[in-house]
Amino acid sequence: MPASARHALPAAALAAIVSTCIGSVAGPVAAAPTAAPTAERPAWLAASVRTLAQSLTARHGEGERSHIAAGLAQVADNWRAEDGGPDDFAAFAETYYAPAGPQSDALFERLESALESLDGHTLEISRDWRRQSELELGPAYAFDELMAAYAPGAHFLEDSYRNKLAFVVLLNFPLTTLEQRRTEGAAWTRRQWAEARLVDRFAKRIPAEVNQAYAEASAEAETYVAGYNLWAHHLLDARGGRPFAAGKRLLSHWNLRDELKAHYPRGQAGLEAQRTMARAMERIVDQTIPACVIDQPIVDWNPFTNAVTPATVKDSDRPVPADLQVSATPEADRRYEVLLKCFHAVRRQDPYSPRTPTHIARSFEEGRQLPEARVKKMLEDICSSRLVKDVARLVEKRLGRRLEPFDIWYNGLRPVSSVSEAELDTVTRRRYPTPDAFDQALPDILGRLGFSAERAAFLAGKIDVDPARGSGHAAGAARRADNARLRTRIGRDGMDYKGFNIAVHELGHNVEQVFGLNLVDHTLLQGVPNTSFTEAMAYTFQNRDLEILGIPRKVDGQSRALKVLGEFWQTYEISGVSLVDMAIWHWMYDHPDATPAELKAATLRIAKDVWNAHFASVFGRRDCTLLAVYSHIVHSFLYLPDYALGHMINFQVERRIEQSGDVAAEVERMCRIGNIAPDLWMTQATGSPVGAEALLAATAEALKAVKR
Repeated sequence: MPASARHALPAAALAAIVSTCIGSVAGPVAAAPTAAPTAERPAWLAASVRTLAQSLTARHGEGERSHIAAGLAQVADNWRAEDGGPDDFAAFAETYYAPAGPQSDALFERLESALESLDGHTLEISRDWRRQSELELGPAYAFDELMAAYAPGAHFLEDSYRNKLAFVVLLNFPLTTLEQRRTEGAAWTRRQWAEARLVDRFAKRIPAEVNQAYAEASAEAETYVAGYNLWAHHLLDARGGRPFAAGKRLLSHWNLRDELKAHYPRGQAGLEAQRTMARAMERIVDQTIPACVIDQPIVDWNPFTNAVTPATVKDSDRPVPADLQVSATPEADRRYEVLLKCFHAVRRQDPYSPRTPTHIARSFEEGRQLPEARVKKMLEDICSSRLVKDVARLVEKRLGRRLEPFDIWYNGLRPVSSVSEAELDTVTRRRYPTPDAFDQALPDILGRLGFSAERAAFLAGKIDVDPARGSGHAAGAARRADNARLRTRIGRDGMDYKGFNIAVHELGHNVEQVFGLNLVDHTLLQGVPNTSFTEAMAYTFQNRDLEILGIPRKVDGQSRALKVLGEFWQTYEISGVSLVDMAIWHWMYDHPDATPAELKAATLRIAKDVWNAHFASVFGRRDCTLLAVYSHIVHSFLYLPDYALGHMINFQVERRIEQSGDVAAEVERMCRIGNIAPDLWMTQATGSPVGAEALLAATAEALKAVKR
């Protein structure tokens, strides 16, 4: 098939597209928070489309008929009175229609190159403006938050409609539906997939002020979450003791959860620390946490009684804020105020997205490219599996006690090393005392994962390490001349093992980003089908953190079985969290005028409902709210289902890697597939589509192996 071959459109499909596009108006959806787009569709458009379809077909040939009709319909769906009258519409179509062949090829190639440049430089500008708020480079002031909220690309889509570039794309490249991609995509060429990604960028005519509002809400939420730390040494247990070591400044929820996990090796001695941390998490969710304890090392807090007192120990030189009031006054629903602002910001996009008129629909159909109902079923297949209770009994046996709700984070099923976490901290702090030291070590780290010296050097040269103000994250580049960023949080004493584990996870993202941008055949196909896939790659690296440190894990049959069961237990936990996240967004859409207090009450109810449905019978307690503690709920716009999907995808990826025996080669091969349909990507990468079946089947076999 030649590079410029068109998507084949059956007559029935063409008729449906034309009818839908000409008959629809990008108007308001139910209970939209903003007014509909101000300009209605001109009345003359339908007749003009019919006339132009005939004249353009006569000029360019019968073979172009279906493509012309679809392109005109797509343009008409977004044309407004301010774009011009009938003569302008006709002149535009006659001037800019590019028939298959050299003209269409040139348009595609120029746009692909120009968009790489635009995206890349816009990302770099945004990264520079957010630098102080995202990186640990000294104090962040109020104006840094304003700078972080600036979105340099916010006006691009609006500008591209004003100068007609967006209409050129819509005229010449066909929009495709999720169903088309799922059912027909396997027969498409790489060029056709790239065209689909190109036209997707212009499918919605969203005003710049709406995009800017999204950026501002995102920046405010990011700042809120990045500063949400607890000083663990100042957390008191039920008896008033200090179960945590000095100097631990723990970010919610990531570090709080990981600190809780770290106490499992202590057995009964670590139980009070875990109960204390879990109670603090519950206070965060229900917002009874005293405001003065958030990121303050100068007060002591007992989360059981909620009493706050001036600190009797000191582990920070931070000065006491002049306006700090040591009291039990709660945070006042700030968590839910921030979430509501995010909801209202993304909801402003709804009237401009007629095909996917809610953020929920966009998140699943455009972002994940998987129907919400299918994703929900995968999550529920895990949470409601009869295997959960069998694995839970094994966890109880290993703990030597009845399960408690925080044991959703039990990590003792994975193969263990003979090295304690304290010893691991010593190793990582010595090797990686600073972000620069971790940066310099990247070639060695990658070499330990199996990459050749040449490949390791290439990857390390495309990844820069920065000191994160928050938990750390991976930030990819968008043009090949730029580098990906690995943001990691390193304390004054160097990188502890928890930080190293997270950094290796982020390195997995970076490697996927580098391969998926620099070695893919079309930059329009850079990346992977959705966030779940990049999470799967990150887990692939994170699973090998001890091997990078030169500390082997057991590889016998029992240890392999335990690894599967550990993966299942993690997926069970995050699937429940994902169901909570999804239900919160549905509730917000059903109650668009809710107050922060009402959203808080709903979130608590949702968390309890999901817990009672899938966890209460396993853990022996009803109405637990721990599933709602994830900070992603506040600042990541319905992101959490990607983690659960990522575990399922990672399991399939790991099985393929086990069969091959070559981590580096398989990671590179998979990352170069690019951003095509999820099931098609998975089939090419692993031999089967996305699903929970492989993990469930392996869990059943692993339970048998452990029992033997």
